[in-house]
Amino acid sequence: MADDEKNPAREVIAEYAQSHFRYFRTADGTVYAQRNGHPVARPMRSQGTTGSHRQELMVGMFRDGVGVFNGTAIKEALDLIEALALYEETQAVHIRVAPGFDGATWLDLGRDDGQSVRIHPTGWDVLAPDPREVCWRRTQLTGELPLPVKDTDGKGIDRLLRLCNFATAEAECLALAWLIGCLGPTVPVPAPFLTGPQGAGKSTGGRMLVRIIEGMSGDLRRAPKDEENLITAVAAGWVTALDNLSHLTPDLSDAMCCIVTGAENVKRSLFTDGDVFRLSYRRPLLMTGIDVGVIRPDLAERLLPLRLERPRTRRTEAELWADFAEALPVILGSLLDLTVRVRAAQADIPTDLRMADFAHLCAQLDAATGFGALAAYRASLDDLNDDVIEGDLLAQTVLKYAAVLNEGAEQRMTSAEWLHALTALYSGEECRPLPKGWPTTGKVFSDRLKRLQPTLAARGVLIDWGRTKTARYIEMVRPPGTPTDPEQEAAF
Repeated sequence: MADDEKNPAREVIAEYAQSHFRYFRTADGTVYAQRNGHPVARPMRSQGTTGSHRQELMVGMFRDGVGVFNGTAIKEALDLIEALALYEETQAVHIRVAPGFDGATWLDLGRDDGQSVRIHPTGWDVLAPDPREVCWRRTQLTGELPLPVKDTDGKGIDRLLRLCNFATAEAECLALAWLIGCLGPTVPVPAPFLTGPQGAGKSTGGRMLVRIIEGMSGDLRRAPKDEENLITAVAAGWVTALDNLSHLTPDLSDAMCCIVTGAENVKRSLFTDGDVFRLSYRRPLLMTGIDVGVIRPDLAERLLPLRLERPRTRRTEAELWADFAEALPVILGSLLDLTVRVRAAQADIPTDLRMADFAHLCAQLDAATGFGALAAYRASLDDLNDDVIEGDLLAQTVLKYAAVLNEGAEQRMTSAEWLHALTALYSGEECRPLPKGWPTTGKVFSDRLKRLQPTLAARGVLIDWGRTKTARYIEMVRPPGTPTDPEQEAAF
């Protein structure tokens, strides 16, 4: 009997696996398998029947004539390999977009041959990345993108804007800034909210923007019923698009804030008592809808309203998407060209906006093209502040109270005293009933005011908290030069 025939099956499998695959772990301890020379990595623990490493290993051994082995032998071999991989150096895996060496970034085209786009300071190229530079993680949400076309002279941008129904030039340049931001692996971008009348093509426009990054299989989804399902869907893809929103619950609003700027979810690992599973996420988010009702202030600072208008002529779905699919390689090529130009442009970083990275990107876009994206972004934030105030009677009452303060004057009261004063102002002489949700205690009032603080500051009313030897207080100031709003004074 030959020597290699005496080897247990698990040793034969382990030897084949280690000679044909590279095994490594991520910072959270998850072990991945990567075929030699190929940038796509698969998790060792994946038990799915489609695209799992176990299936990949079985097919490889069968085709190479090594043999067909039972499940016990394969499990024992993979358990050993997984244990050995825990002593290897860590490496990150990425979905769709990844940082590279020498200031470059990568875009996964989702192709079986591993071809990807490397965006570097002087241009972009299509090639398969070195597996030690970039490891791609693919899921069922990872669609395939076409090979982008070079030297388009910006024709793809023009074709995209003709296909979408943006109402203003400002909305067009903000949409382009968002697409460029989606190609950056480390820059948080605000969530576009496509609005407009019925029939304006909000869902169609949202699908087009998503499919530029996610391929033709990318689509819009209904908002999940709970936060856990939303986070699971977000972590499995790059761009998350929610369609036809009409109401944002406080929990969903908070979850969207976390998606835009990044967070981590920890839960117990399956079939364990003490192990935990960490799920980190920060993803581009897109929403569509006619109106979502009251917008909370923290979410308003992370939104990017893009208004669409009804098209003058209608086209069939088949004709429209055939045109878009034919134009997608050119659109992607033009977007990559514009991304290189924008990243090379020099511009000051705005320091007065919360999403400073995106504001800087808008400034770079202006420097590269002269579009005026930064001014459009500021105007959109101002409009969102108006939406927040219009939906919050407490904010309206605070502004009405501040309108009669002398410029530069400071007024300090405890939270309970402020609540009493503003309640009396709202009720008026006619003693009208308080609205649902009006604060009932000083603590609730103080918490509500903290959420409204940035919105009120944008309208020239500064709120601060302090303490004396005997009590805490809330201070309201209207700085010198702050104009009064006649409509606000006449409110109620």
